[in-house]
Amino acid sequence: MKRLHCSMDPLMIGHLKNVLATFGIKCVTKKMDLISAAGQLPPTECWPELWVVDDDKLAKAKDILRKSLAPLSSVKKSWLCQNCDEKIEGQFSECWNCGCDRAGNQARGVVPLARRARLRR
Repeated sequence: MKRLHCSMDPLMIGHLKNVLATFGIKCVTKKMDLISAAGQLPPTECWPELWVVDDDKLAKAKDILRKSLAPLSSVKKSWLCQNCDEKIEGQFSECWNCGCDRAGNQARGVVPLARRARLRR
């Protein structure tokens, strides 16, 4: 058994264990309840850990986690709305000004924030 990942967030460890399970990689968690000992022990020594059961699958598991934990390229880059030329931060999929998506398509029944503000006046 080899240690694959540790995180101060036990929910993240559980999520990553589930992600790897979908690829058929069996993992176990350790130190899930040790975080309460932080202060008596160095905090990083108390962080929950994810271990791969089959050593032969360690490289594949590392590759899957690297891709799973990497920020999405769409989140990194701002984009320009094709409909109204508003600059939108990368984490948003629709324009706040006109309601169009990245491809310039207007969602049905959606009233953009900018228009809602004008309607309230």
